[in-house]
Amino acid sequence: MTTALMQAVDLRSAEARASGALLPIVAEQTEIQEQGLAFMVRWISSLSAKDAAKMALPGGPRDPDFNPFLPPDPALTVGPVGEQHVIILNKFPVCDRHLVLARREFEEQLAPLTLADLTALAVVMSEAGGLGFYNGGAQAGASQRHKHVQWIPSAKGNASLRFLALGLPGGLPEHAVAVHPRLALKHVFVRVPGSEGAQVNTLALSLHRALGLAFRTLGLEPGENGLMPPFNMLIDNGWVLVVPRSSEHAHEVSVNALSYGGTLYVRHPEQVEAIRRAGPLAVLVQAAYS
Repeated sequence: MTTALMQAVDLRSAEARASGALLPIVAEQTEIQEQGLAFMVRWISSLSAKDAAKMALPGGPRDPDFNPFLPPDPALTVGPVGEQHVIILNKFPVCDRHLVLARREFEEQLAPLTLADLTALAVVMSEAGGLGFYNGGAQAGASQRHKHVQWIPSAKGNASLRFLALGLPGGLPEHAVAVHPRLALKHVFVRVPGSEGAQVNTLALSLHRALGLAFRTLGLEPGENGLMPPFNMLIDNGWVLVVPRSSEHAHEVSVNALSYGGTLYVRHPEQVEAIRRAGPLAVLVQAAYS
């Protein structure tokens, strides 16, 4: 079923592709099995284009003076979501309907996630399901300082927590915590209600509480500057997953939240073999804390 929100996303996407504001996606993918887990490794042409675009900006990659969300490109803007966020098409998408939910006013990406941030995600996820995710800082794969969460739909080849769900305890109540036996890295899962069809405020409050539980379990808290240490968050399939991060790159590959959802995105085709040699789990472990 295509909802009103997704109709708006599709219309804006078609217009943006026609004008050249939204880059087309050319992808090749391969599956790598490890310890009974199926990982997808996808080479995405738009990621190489993203790197080239960064190099062309004043100051080079991650120029702190460059902010694509203030204001966002009108050709990529879908519209407001909640009181404090706007939905923007990701200019360098990893899949169709790849959305950025950015704060209307500047806030640091590592400022603690608020109920408003999670409400924006809950609006989209209650209507369309999918995977909500967050790259907390450059070491966690974020390319912009302006606070934003992201969303991708459920689709074949897209990142998801479903590939890990079978390794988690069944029948847990809301806000129970768990760890996955195959992930030899610091992490925590927190049980939450399913998103699609949920009441927005109820879902957002549950996600906010779950995130607080995850932070306390992992010992994550803001520093003296008020900013969080780097981490990734994924929300999907009735779970919130939080992974503290130690470095952006591992085994020559940039790792972000989607990598912990079973899909590793690479800039260059030869990086697929680097992941195959090391093993996907070794890549995830090296980029996190064991």
